[in-house]
Amino acid sequence: MATDTHRTIDAVWRIESPRLIASLTRIVRDLGLAEDLAQDALVAALEQWPESGVPDNPGAWLMATAKHRAIDHFRRNTVLERKHEELGREFEEKEMAVPDFEAALDDDFGDDLLRLVFISCHPALSTEAQVALTLRLIGGLKTEEIARAFLMPEATIAQRVVRAKRTLAEKRVPFEVPRRVELAARLSSVLGVIYLIFNEGYSATAGEDWMRPALCEDALRLGRILAELAPQEPEVYGLVALMEIQASRSRVRVGPSGEPILLFDQNRAHWDQLLIRRGLAALAHAEKLSSAQGPYVLQAEIAACHARARTPEETDWPRIVTLYAALAQLAPSPVVELNRAVAVAMAFGPAAGLELVDALTVGRSLENYHLLPGVRGDLLQKLSRLDEARAEFERAASLTRNARERKLLLERAQAFAVGSTQPEPR
Repeated sequence: MATDTHRTIDAVWRIESPRLIASLTRIVRDLGLAEDLAQDALVAALEQWPESGVPDNPGAWLMATAKHRAIDHFRRNTVLERKHEELGREFEEKEMAVPDFEAALDDDFGDDLLRLVFISCHPALSTEAQVALTLRLIGGLKTEEIARAFLMPEATIAQRVVRAKRTLAEKRVPFEVPRRVELAARLSSVLGVIYLIFNEGYSATAGEDWMRPALCEDALRLGRILAELAPQEPEVYGLVALMEIQASRSRVRVGPSGEPILLFDQNRAHWDQLLIRRGLAALAHAEKLSSAQGPYVLQAEIAACHARARTPEETDWPRIVTLYAALAQLAPSPVVELNRAVAVAMAFGPAAGLELVDALTVGRSLENYHLLPGVRGDLLQKLSRLDEARAEFERAASLTRNARERKLLLERAQAFAVGSTQPEPR
């Protein structure tokens, strides 16, 4: 029974902790203190709920407990005695004004959570710190869960979180949504962090697993929350659309033994149609908000081309080439160019694609990116240049840190199996 209660507490914490921390941060104006107070409330739940039972409104219970912990904290701290008095008066006034104090706090839930999202992805923090803090505060993940997801020592993740909170405190980052002039740049950072989390789940950088579905689910949940908080931002809906459509393939991207199953070999009848419909609806909403297509909307359009094709042969490759060209203009990068080369090869033949890929080998930007020789090997194989293809697959295998992908590439080097190690077109 106690085990069932603990599982319930874990589920409640994952759902309630973001808004609990967000509301507390607004009140105490200190992110580190807010998280400590929230953790105190969690400890109290772990101690009391197994005996008393889970309350009817667990979120309100946690908020009330954290509120009393906040009052106790300020009462003990003589330096902040004045703040304690102000906080106490604020609580008393709210409690006298309305019968349900916790409901009053929930009035600002949306704004509070949106502020917390922007704090977690503040430009003063490194990308690694932003990811760790976002998963901790918004995703509700424990330190050990984040460490396990990214195959890193728990101490490393803990240090990142501690340093991130210290940096925010030292720089006195305000608990507010950025002003309009800063909003676009900051929103781009938030979206980038969420998509980075999704991509790590969709194609794991290292380790024994080809995918880490839990990270995809966390990123999707974060994206959906952000869409509710920023309903007029087309790029938010573009990212949600992209992730929904990509996630629709998750259950057929891995075989019975954990082996990768690439796009052209997947049974499309088993793609998740609910996720596809949700993704297409989010994409339509993004396009309704603005006729100007941003990077995530363009990538979602590419993913939609695959989702709408019943077979690989029905894929509208010329349209995908056009979309990648637009993406390259808007957000130029060697990886985008590599994906464009794959699309060109599918639309106009492997020789045309190889010409673009060879141009990317001139610089050093993709020197250690394993998908570059993987794509090149695939195109060389299609052109019957088998010895060169073998060498490219072997080089790709030496560069990847994912064991499943390495095995696949070495098998292709040895057997030249039909398929592709190219970046899965979106």
